[in-house]
Amino acid sequence: MDYKTLTEDLVKLCLKKGADAAEVYLEINRHLSIEIRNQEIETVEEASSHGVGFRVFTRGRMAFASCNDFSEPALEEAITRAINLSQHTTSDENNVLPEDKESSPVKGLYDPSLKEIDLKRKIALAMEAEKIALSFPQINKSAGASYGESESEIFLANSNGLSKSYQESACSFGVSVVAEKGEEKSSGGEYCARRFFADLKNPEEVASKAARDAYEMLGARLVKTQEAAVIFDPDVARAILGGILGAVNGERVLQGASFLKDKLNQKIASPLVSIIDDGLLPKGLASRPFDGEGVPTQKRAIVDQGILKGFMYNTIVARRAGVKSTGNASRGSFTSLPGIGPHNFYLTAGPHKREEIIKATSKGLLLKGVTGYGINPVNGHFSGGASGFWIEKGRIAFPVKGLTIAGQAFQMLMSIDMVADDLDLNRSLTGPTFRIPVMQIGGR
Repeated sequence: MDYKTLTEDLVKLCLKKGADAAEVYLEINRHLSIEIRNQEIETVEEASSHGVGFRVFTRGRMAFASCNDFSEPALEEAITRAINLSQHTTSDENNVLPEDKESSPVKGLYDPSLKEIDLKRKIALAMEAEKIALSFPQINKSAGASYGESESEIFLANSNGLSKSYQESACSFGVSVVAEKGEEKSSGGEYCARRFFADLKNPEEVASKAARDAYEMLGARLVKTQEAAVIFDPDVARAILGGILGAVNGERVLQGASFLKDKLNQKIASPLVSIIDDGLLPKGLASRPFDGEGVPTQKRAIVDQGILKGFMYNTIVARRAGVKSTGNASRGSFTSLPGIGPHNFYLTAGPHKREEIIKATSKGLLLKGVTGYGINPVNGHFSGGASGFWIEKGRIAFPVKGLTIAGQAFQMLMSIDMVADDLDLNRSLTGPTFRIPVMQIGGR
């Protein structure tokens, strides 16, 4: 089927049925999922799906409907439903569709060989990761290994003359294990995700980290409540970045529900802090040639050497704010309206080695695990449960858990004094190791 022509024809059908403007978002998907436990295959599931979403506007009123049936009656029924729903929504002069017909060039989004790779090879990859992880003498149990992959093709057209498409793929594998010492248990896991199968890490690297994360936390202690340095491991970068991401959402800013709402072009962090949203990163897991409503993606500095440079917008929220869309319309699937979200969102690397940061810390916490909300995007408060390793005199002394850490976003961001060079851009929300020299740590 010619899906490009279909999306264009469906836009015309929306207009014919009474819409003043319309957008059609069509997806074709394939998914493969393999689950392994104790070297036995538990599940192998492969499925294909497709669907289309219709966003229509009548006299400034917007409505949405979707369907996963491409028969002519089903498509017409979904369009009619959307138009009828629009009669009951509120008119808004900002309800408009984008007009930019260009797409941003992005390399390495689709691996055409992925579906041709033998299934046995994919099963063997997960099995090998589990086998290696279980070979560590400290590891007692497997919590399972897995392999997954997906392929998608996106088609988008609207009544402003946009007609765009792209293909993407992704694959991943991982393993989780349990270490035991007496009555004590500790779990650890690791995964690797890439656009191309050939770029996946070797199973030894993934399995070894999963095993270490489990057994190195055996014998964890509590420390007394105190103020000390906290070194954030890349695995917990989202504890900081997630809250910032929520606070730079343009809709939150308009609503006044962001601790950054009045801070544009002001200093909010240490000069060591630069945060990038990059939709163009080659082979990036969140890279796209255009966003969820067709606006070309870009690479932007959200924070540049401590200065807040911008917020994220889709087309409608941008119009309300009197600015242009930043290409950050996010879309979960054909069943949802565009929201606002990031692409590859990361804290940039610094000049230090991770070992230098640890050595320069006389006392503190190397934070490896966080529970809770991290930074609250509304008020900037930070709190969460914490686990990791206690540092004394520049050396890792022993594992710790059951702690809490707390702070305030501006104080934390402003005080970051060391940033490492260990940034891994193969994760879409990430950062390198960095240090905050003083935080409140709650213990016994």
